[in-house]
Amino acid sequence: MNVEAYMIELGQRAREASRLMARAETGIKNKALLYMAEAIEAGRDTLASANQQDLENARASGLDAAMLDRLELTPARIDTMIEGLRQVATLADPIGGITDMNYRPSGIQIGKMRVPLGVIGIIYESRPNVTVEAASLCLKSGNAAILRGGSESIHSNQAIAACIAAGLKRAGLPQTAVQVVETTDRAAVGQLIAMPEYVDVIVPRGGKGLIERVSRDARVPVIKHLDGICHVFIDSEADISKAINIALNAKTHRYGTCNTMETLLVDSSVAAKVLPELAGAYEQAGVELRGCERTRALLPQIVAATQEDWSTEYLAPILSIRVLDGMDEAISHINKYGSHHTDAIVTENYTKSRRFLREVDSSSVMVNASTRFADGFEYGLGAEIGISTDKIHARGPVGLEGLTSQKYVVLGDGHIRQ
Repeated sequence: MNVEAYMIELGQRAREASRLMARAETGIKNKALLYMAEAIEAGRDTLASANQQDLENARASGLDAAMLDRLELTPARIDTMIEGLRQVATLADPIGGITDMNYRPSGIQIGKMRVPLGVIGIIYESRPNVTVEAASLCLKSGNAAILRGGSESIHSNQAIAACIAAGLKRAGLPQTAVQVVETTDRAAVGQLIAMPEYVDVIVPRGGKGLIERVSRDARVPVIKHLDGICHVFIDSEADISKAINIALNAKTHRYGTCNTMETLLVDSSVAAKVLPELAGAYEQAGVELRGCERTRALLPQIVAATQEDWSTEYLAPILSIRVLDGMDEAISHINKYGSHHTDAIVTENYTKSRRFLREVDSSSVMVNASTRFADGFEYGLGAEIGISTDKIHARGPVGLEGLTSQKYVVLGDGHIRQ
């Protein structure tokens, strides 16, 4: 296969489909989503068989247990895919909405209309359920999509792609509105991120190496985050019971997610109250603790933290802890070592909480809540295409609105500029 020619052909088809999708009616898009759900339901056996082939190949190639877990399409995960399509069909359609209409002194009216981005390229690893999530959000937001999954999930993705195409065809929408790249050649990624004439934005979902490569080499705008180095700061005026529950949940609810706490910051005035109890709970959960000198004075049994620990995303049952003096030091630590993803404060002081919200430079900042809430579904977006720590266009969980832009609209009645 000539990969360059193949990817250009996909891009041309996607660009043409994007123009049709931009004017597709909400009801038609919703029907397509529901038809896709029906196709997946009817094709369960085919999906399971394709996924089994991928799993067998992955085991033979030595894929690690975590990646195998992400790759597997269990009956429950297929249920979730189907339910996800149905949920996106119930979400409000952002396209065409006009806001901020106002009259100018000249008599014209000015407003902003929400419009699709166009063609979205999504590059991801292992998890075949992302194929459905990405397709549904791109479709509902009036975009065309080119999806490039990992080589380890090629058969699963192709089986899912057939269900997506069936839903699009049945609804009368172009099947090229969602195209899954059929080659496992890595050159396809390099080509996809270098076609600004056909692709409007790239969304990489996967490991740090993938995202760094895409960010470095792309000639197309990228929506992404590199790390999830999230913090919880227990303030001197924290409710201790709340602090313990939040710090436990933020770390132990799930270890391998980007919104899991990796560093716990504790004000020195409450450290002796909170840390021994937390350490016992973390030990029961099997979490390895690494602490600064002041932390180890209270918890001498734990490992000494290094400078590298403060800027490490573990994605594992490991937690670094630092005891410090006051909010100034906490905010300074977060803004220096954090990844601008999600950070939280536990405090009963309203003024401190307001300051924390204002001064911590992250895409999600929380008061008295676990960092695990940084998620499109929890934010009421229905689903998410990913999380962005960039400051331009989308920031935080990226849902339907994040896959759109706005253009100015002007209404006149024969007005001319004097």
